[in-house]
Amino acid sequence: MTETKRKTARTASVVPPKGGAMREADYTALAQFRYQLRTFLAFSETAAQSAGLTPQQHQALLAIKGLADPNGASVGDIASFLLIRHHTAVELVDRMAKLKLIVREADPEDARRVLVKLTAKGEQKLRSLSRMHLDELSAAAPALAKILRSFRAKKR
Repeated sequence: MTETKRKTARTASVVPPKGGAMREADYTALAQFRYQLRTFLAFSETAAQSAGLTPQQHQALLAIKGLADPNGASVGDIASFLLIRHHTAVELVDRMAKLKLIVREADPEDARRVLVKLTAKGEQKLRSLSRMHLDELSAAAPALAKILRSFRAKKR
């Protein structure tokens, strides 16, 4: 690729969609939104570690409970939810099974497929963490709502 084409490609990805000019308030809102996200993620990581889990283990518990059908979640489901590769999800599931947070069971509809379910210990840890996370989100809700309103105002 020539230098001119590289500059054009970089510029095209930076130009705001629909040709609209960026306002100072847009930059402020985006900065505040990213700050709120980072603040929540930092809280979440600390909470997971305080519960004796890695942040990824906490996210996997949430994926298994929140996204799975009643029979459980497949390793592929977990990989997709966590945006990780299948073999990484297999390793994560192995570690969580050793900690007795989850159990593996054969899929009742396809015995070749393995499903993952939470144990009572996994359920308890997830319930405790989820309560804390919902409280944290409730506290952040006014700031997030204000930021989101400013994004909607730009569309008018």
